[in-house]
Amino acid sequence: MNPRAYWRFVIVIWQFFPLIIAYLRDRRRFLIFGKSRTVSSAQRRSRAKKLLNSLLTLGPTFIKLGQLLSTRPDVLPPEYIAEFSKLQDDVPAAEWAEAEQVIEAELGPVEEWFEEFDRDPISGASLGQVYRARIDGQDVAVKIRRPGIEELVEADLRVIRWSLPILMRFVEDARSFSLETLADEFEKTIHQEMDYKREGEMLRRIRGNFSDNDNVRMPRMIDSHSADRVLTMEYVEGTKINDIDELDAKHLNRSELATTLQETYLQMIVEDGVFHADPHPGNLAVADDGTLIFYDFGMSGFVDPFVQDKIIDFYTAVARQNIDAILDTLVEMGTLSPEADRDVMADVMEIAIADVRGEEVEQYRVQQIIEQVEDTIYEFPLRLPSNLALVLRVATVVEGVCVTLDPNFDFIDVATGYLGDQGYLEQGAREYVSDRAGEARSAASSSLRVPQKLESTLDRMQRNDLRVKAELTEDNEYFDRMAKRMILGMLFAAGAVSVTLLYIFETLTAVAVAAIPTAIVGALLYRSFTKSRGVNAQPQFTRQRMRERERDDEDDPDAVGLGEALGGDATPPGMLSGGEDEHADDEASTIAVEERPPEEADPDERSES
Repeated sequence: MNPRAYWRFVIVIWQFFPLIIAYLRDRRRFLIFGKSRTVSSAQRRSRAKKLLNSLLTLGPTFIKLGQLLSTRPDVLPPEYIAEFSKLQDDVPAAEWAEAEQVIEAELGPVEEWFEEFDRDPISGASLGQVYRARIDGQDVAVKIRRPGIEELVEADLRVIRWSLPILMRFVEDARSFSLETLADEFEKTIHQEMDYKREGEMLRRIRGNFSDNDNVRMPRMIDSHSADRVLTMEYVEGTKINDIDELDAKHLNRSELATTLQETYLQMIVEDGVFHADPHPGNLAVADDGTLIFYDFGMSGFVDPFVQDKIIDFYTAVARQNIDAILDTLVEMGTLSPEADRDVMADVMEIAIADVRGEEVEQYRVQQIIEQVEDTIYEFPLRLPSNLALVLRVATVVEGVCVTLDPNFDFIDVATGYLGDQGYLEQGAREYVSDRAGEARSAASSSLRVPQKLESTLDRMQRNDLRVKAELTEDNEYFDRMAKRMILGMLFAAGAVSVTLLYIFETLTAVAVAAIPTAIVGALLYRSFTKSRGVNAQPQFTRQRMRERERDDEDDPDAVGLGEALGGDATPPGMLSGGEDEHADDEASTIAVEERPPEEADPDERSES
């Protein structure tokens, strides 16, 4: 039992109560009854600001939650994303007496471990705070976990878990799953960020990857003065990267700094597979000689090889201005739903790329796209797998910092240039040519095999040795309607017979008693037919359906699949991805063609043939 968690739960509900009432009124104008309300973009932005203030009031854990939510456009509308992106990890520092207790518990008396120790923190964050000290004549930065933060975080995580069932009532199934996944991801992330041993290991690893790069500097970790809740590093002084006036006063080339920052993160993500995931201006600085300095590796992550390959494919497609390839890559990464309207998404991508590159976009085209998506933007088919959340956050924040340094910065041009210099674009072109050559060889081989197989199939059809098996596949709702009609029909028929017999042999009172429920059953039966949608049967030849049919017919060795009947490797038009998406949710009838041996054919059919 954790009394603090229960009290925090009450506080959280009290903070969010006005928004809960607002969402309830969105569903029912008068809370219990009435039509749903339409919420405008301005109303969503107003609510986002109120929610942002609530997160700030609730403290460190919920500030971190807001920062994570700002990277998840698949969970929140864009107005909330814009507001939460303003969250800065800047919290008033705890009292020195409390921080000193942490150091003494982890290392020992401050005077014995440090020559000098400045009691005023140089920065304060939600989970820790940093002090400047001195060891053996060297300036160091000492990061201390905020006193008592562990108990507060655990209580807040428990509150978030308790609050999930309430939140689920206000979102549809797809986003309720995203929320539950987000809760798991947040719990894992915040525990990692409080783990200073992990931060030290990530610092050493990323620093090692840039050991031969003179344009980038990361502080060296001092193991002898580090522990579970204390992390000591060399102190590296620099100008904050967003202090434009100071950078100009030192005659530093801001355009080159932006390029270096972008290329550094491309190396981390595309080549190294491990990256610094918190590149806001407070964690980036510039030395007097123009060297880029990185601080705070508490938020860092890994990129698996599959995502690395897809990021390269994405930038390659962008460099070629191949919109179809861009959409295909987003689908493969799991970012874009396969059922998305590709025409609309293609227009959106063209506008987005032009905007990012600083190109002039015709206003009427922008308005046209807005009109297409403004009513459904929250339900837009974009989603964000957890392994891409930090990558997206990094890309977004880095772009903002680069544009601050250089308003004309074109991060797509820098990215494609970097990938070209590293040989990735050339490698992609070779793989593309190799794939097309393989397809050409396969098509040539098929052109030799198809006529023979097609002729054999036609001969079987001429001998009446083929039979067609049609299987009607409907959803459970359709069969429920059929069963309900059968039961209502039986009840109505029985009631009609009963009313007739009672009318002949009994009084009118008895007839009325039987006639009323019979009439009700008849009305229900009539209503079930008038609201019926019937059977919506459309042929659908998709790879998934064909594989299912092949698995179902494995016990029948004489079955001939439709693909084989049409010529083996020849792909029916409906098996293309576009056809699969178009009818993926339709109720459909699936047709398979099977061979029937002559000895099983009907004797009359053989005599007729």
